[in-house]
Amino acid sequence: MASQARRQPPWQAPPQPSHDIQLPPVKIWNSLTRSKTPFVPIDSKNRRVTWYACGPTVYDDAHLGHARNYVSTDIIRRIMKDYFKFDVQFVMNITDVDDKIIVRGRQQHLLEEFRDVSRRRGADSVHDTCLAALKAYLSKNLPLVPSDTTPEELSRLVEQHYSPILEGKTLDGGLAGDQEAKIKMHIKTVLAASEALVSLTKSSISADQFNHQLQDILLPYLDTLYGSTINASDHSIFTRLTKKFEDRFMEDVRALNCIDPDAVTRVTEYGQQIVDFVDKVEKNGFAYKTSDGSVYFDIEAFEAANNNYARLEPWNRNDRELQADGEGALTKKSTEKRSEADFALWKSSKPGEPSWPSPWGDGRPGWHIECSAMASDKLGSQIDIHSGGIDLAFPHHDNELAQSEAYWCDRSRHSPRQWVNYFMHMGHLSIHGSKMSKSLKNFTTIKEALGRGDWTPRGIRIVFLLGGWREGIEITEDLVKEGSAWEDKVNNFFIKMNDISDNQESTTTVKAEQPVWKTLQKAKDDVFLALCDSFNTPSVMRVISELISEYNSADKNALTIEQTLQAARWLTSIVNTLGLNGSATADDDTIGWSGIGIPGDAKPYLTTISRIRDTLRQQARSPEGLTSEKLKSASNTSPNNSSPGNAEAAPYQAVLSKLQHQISALADSEKLSKDVLQLCDRIRDVELWNLGIYLEDRPDDQPALIRPVTKELRAAKAEQEAREQQKKKAKGEREKEAVAKADKGKLSHLDMFRTAEYSAWDEEGLPLKDAAGEEITKSKGKKLRKDWERQKKLHEAWRKADES
Repeated sequence: MASQARRQPPWQAPPQPSHDIQLPPVKIWNSLTRSKTPFVPIDSKNRRVTWYACGPTVYDDAHLGHARNYVSTDIIRRIMKDYFKFDVQFVMNITDVDDKIIVRGRQQHLLEEFRDVSRRRGADSVHDTCLAALKAYLSKNLPLVPSDTTPEELSRLVEQHYSPILEGKTLDGGLAGDQEAKIKMHIKTVLAASEALVSLTKSSISADQFNHQLQDILLPYLDTLYGSTINASDHSIFTRLTKKFEDRFMEDVRALNCIDPDAVTRVTEYGQQIVDFVDKVEKNGFAYKTSDGSVYFDIEAFEAANNNYARLEPWNRNDRELQADGEGALTKKSTEKRSEADFALWKSSKPGEPSWPSPWGDGRPGWHIECSAMASDKLGSQIDIHSGGIDLAFPHHDNELAQSEAYWCDRSRHSPRQWVNYFMHMGHLSIHGSKMSKSLKNFTTIKEALGRGDWTPRGIRIVFLLGGWREGIEITEDLVKEGSAWEDKVNNFFIKMNDISDNQESTTTVKAEQPVWKTLQKAKDDVFLALCDSFNTPSVMRVISELISEYNSADKNALTIEQTLQAARWLTSIVNTLGLNGSATADDDTIGWSGIGIPGDAKPYLTTISRIRDTLRQQARSPEGLTSEKLKSASNTSPNNSSPGNAEAAPYQAVLSKLQHQISALADSEKLSKDVLQLCDRIRDVELWNLGIYLEDRPDDQPALIRPVTKELRAAKAEQEAREQQKKKAKGEREKEAVAKADKGKLSHLDMFRTAEYSAWDEEGLPLKDAAGEEITKSKGKKLRKDWERQKKLHEAWRKADES
């Protein structure tokens, strides 16, 4: 049985609401219990929910791993607010002071100074400094390679010492993990640096490329040499970095359709509040000062006062590696700490580090205390929900809970204070088995993913919805295909629904006993149960897909228009709730989502083009065929409610005019029906396609469906064109073979062996003697006879074809 220290402490369920308050039966997977627990907000009467989310540490661009956290959080927030109708107060912090920011800000400052100096000193000085940086990097990160290895020899020695890592294994041949991914990253860094150094000696590399390939080894080296010498009282060295990347982060999450927080807090704006917070924790008896002016949390004193430390992951409380990571790269080991596990609330600032005044001397906040002070300031002594990435659970969130409960501690209470009622941790996003992270450099930034067109905001969100919020997601080709197929299926459904809505002739009251109505009601019930089940979005996505499949296979004659549109409106409200439709709200009565409509001013022209084309196709394919009179009648159709002169409509107006002109030109055609069908195909496949519109022809003389050209349609067309190209190529090769075969048949079988290789032949032209006068052997004669008979067939076939 596990020891008591390794089990989570009891969780205190919030008080149940009074009988007159009706709450949805939502259960949340709660990291404080590692189980699904019924959700009851503190202010259940007003359905008010307080929520604090750990935001970004802004020293670099956000990547898809960050998107996983913030998009999943946004999905749950929307469900709570728009589906369950809770009044959510959502606060997110920006960490703009911490060890990583200090190091990165300092490094960038020193790198700029180094480049300025290098321009004056020349290439030899740069080369020597970079060699020293490479030596230091190898010594620290790839110790199996001798640190004095020359750039020219580096690749060979890396492969010699780290070949198992390069093959995707551990050094002893086991399965690779994050540690091996980190070694691979270091290998990539030193190989890029060595390549640049070799190119520098040959003067075959640009300054920009050289700087790019060397910066990852130069940054830590320069910081080791000169980091403590910078003027850290100039906070702009750090705020230039954080302001830039905060702005870029907000651009990214808005591009991903995440709603802005109700409040954003920044560490730099909370200096005095953090000092006051630490001071109260110390006065409550749960912190102590060391001689250098740092303040540490006293875990032993906290637990002695009937409090619980490491509520989330007690099994990790003695993990030294995690503890060190939580303290930061700039923290030096203190011999004055009462326990190895005690963590910094306030850090005395060393040379090269920014500082703020405090009762203990100039210093800066510890990482964990920042969230405690800001969340408590905004949301008070108890919070409904706290969320963040799963990698923050220990030590960050466990330390945050402890110091917050120490701050709000009431010693008169018989039970420990519980600062957070529900803790939600978003799962990792993995690639090739390793979590996507900055430290491993195995990431794609959000800007890159959206800018290159690898992903769309909707596509990213769909993949996260399919994977659920707390489970890890591995980006695989199958998952991407599943997401694309789901999106395409919903796209097609909404396009059909808009077509029905635009062309409806009547509405009918829905009868509750009708089969499709029962299907819709079941879908609604299933979605409700899924969302109550800890926001089970994979099940919701499945319900949506099954509802569409049910509609697609249903007898359309048995459906009323109102039944169909009611299903479409409900489905629209769900995708809106999940954030799949831009800024559209859950109660928006528009059917469908963005990207499926056609420009409003273009509609009259497109409708007219489609109507003319439908009429011509039906008549051309009818037994009677087309006549000039029918042709003229069809081409005289004019658009209703058009806007001549409108710039947006002009390209579509031009296609209509061109169609009418070409119809007139075909009036005297001897192959009228055939030519008109070819014209109809060209209008669909070229003229409108190039404008981003596709006319989808439907069976049973239904009007063509006017729809935008989507990524899936482009892919399908490209695939079809590739198949046709392959068929054309195969046909060409067959024809080429036939020509070669025919050419071979020109030679008469009677003459085929009359060459210098032989000296005598019979009356059929078969050799009797070879060139030396020796008689042809019996076995060779048989072989020559077979060749002769094959050529005879070829020649006779050629003569027959030539005569015909």
